[in-house]
Amino acid sequence: MDDTLAALFALIEDRKETLPADSYTTSLFTHEKGENAVLEKLGEETTELVLAAKDDDHEEIAYEAADIVYHLLVLLSMKEMDLDDLEAELRSRR
Repeated sequence: MDDTLAALFALIEDRKETLPADSYTTSLFTHEKGENAVLEKLGEETTELVLAAKDDDHEEIAYEAADIVYHLLVLLSMKEMDLDDLEAELRSRR
């Protein structure tokens, strides 16, 4: 497996630290509704994923799933968690 998730999470962490002005990720960390915005996006993207799956639209399923993963990683970062926390939980379910 490649390191796409790790690279994305590292970029999110970098954006949280450096806060470049032109970054959507930065806006999530600096907006007063940042956490609520992420939670709302997770709900919205989940609904869109369900609809795409219902329509059997593989391209849209992949697109919406990627949006969910991105916003999930932002939420983990906001909660001072990381991929190790997620992987540990997944391992515990085997």
